[in-house]
Amino acid sequence: MKMRAWTYGALAAATLALSTPAMSQSIQIGPGGIRVVPEEQLRERPERREERRQDRREISEREAVRIARQEGVREVDTVRRTRGAYRIVGIDRRGDDIQVDIDRRSGAVLSVR
Repeated sequence: MKMRAWTYGALAAATLALSTPAMSQSIQIGPGGIRVVPEEQLRERPERREERRQDRREISEREAVRIARQEGVREVDTVRRTRGAYRIVGIDRRGDDIQVDIDRRSGAVLSVR
């Protein structure tokens, strides 16, 4: 009986000592088919996402209205979002119509009419 317990103990110890650690992997299903993604790429992924977010970051409508007010808009009638800009239409301090176009990414004033 002692020999049997000792044999099982030795077998368990050998199994633990000789087993290699499992490496985590993931699969990705996309237009190119199914592929295995190594652990290193999984670790880098959040950083890449953050870089992409910073590249795509744009100003909000509220920030665009603030910039338009600095350009002379007193009352804002409409804020329209175009492909690359915000168009703020309103009234200036004299009561005349004014239109300000602001770049959505940089916040630069493109035109004041």
